[in-house]
Amino acid sequence: MQPLLSYRHRVITDDDLVFIRQLIAANPQSSRRNLSEKLCLAWNWVQANGALRAMVCRGLMLMLHRRGLIELPPVRQVMRNPMVERRAPEAVSVDQTPLRSTLAELGALEIRQVRRTPDEAVFNALMQQHHYLGYTRPVGEHLKVMVYAAGRPIAAMAWSSAPRHLGCRDRYIGWTAQARLANIALLAYNTRFLILPWVTVPHLASHLLGRMARRLSADWQALYAHPIHFLETFIDPERFRGTCYRAANWTVLGITTGRGKDAPTRQVNRSIKQVLGYALVKDFRQRLSEVTPAR
Repeated sequence: MQPLLSYRHRVITDDDLVFIRQLIAANPQSSRRNLSEKLCLAWNWVQANGALRAMVCRGLMLMLHRRGLIELPPVRQVMRNPMVERRAPEAVSVDQTPLRSTLAELGALEIRQVRRTPDEAVFNALMQQHHYLGYTRPVGEHLKVMVYAAGRPIAAMAWSSAPRHLGCRDRYIGWTAQARLANIALLAYNTRFLILPWVTVPHLASHLLGRMARRLSADWQALYAHPIHFLETFIDPERFRGTCYRAANWTVLGITTGRGKDAPTRQVNRSIKQVLGYALVKDFRQRLSEVTPAR
């Protein structure tokens, strides 16, 4: 049987459409949200941590509805879209006493994953106030990390899902398109790295990158139930040299094309970035190139 179409790389067949129509007919009182949850349960469509992929499933069902392939019940409630209505994080007050010392004099550092904790608001606010790019709400899997010295915040890092298409990285790993699709979740992208402006500690940045390399996979596993095998980041060469990444043994993989994923032409439409990567396991190429046969 030939597939009709696909959504988020899931093939939708005639039998799938029949099943969805029967599901809707058997649950006439269910809302669109409830129907998507029932479909996820029926298909065992879950994330690595076991959570239902209900939002993706709602998108699938809406696409099928708009194409006239199924008929969803009327919308009962218009949900607010936090991505559209989002506000900048509110400012916070922290100790800004200048901190100048050697790394040894700084003493023990506490590195804390703060996503879904009370300190997440502090992380968001500090990024908004002190990072040149400001705070941007991440999409998909992500971690927010704060670093404390003697109880006061001195640094923050954001890690998120990696971009799906990145030529120089993909060539460095050597995986196929199928393997990339299967294993892209095993990469993490360092989207923000902030040493607070009143902190001057030589070698602190590279030290923190080394510390994160030793713990990030476990932190990701705790939240998303899968490990991380490879890290990557972008550097704007017009602003930075990436010295701390090189000092932490990150590898220069190449440069971006300067085109976004939705660029209508092959013309450069944004600044070109340098791409750096760091393998967390020695056999990262083998692990990232494995594809589990479909059942």
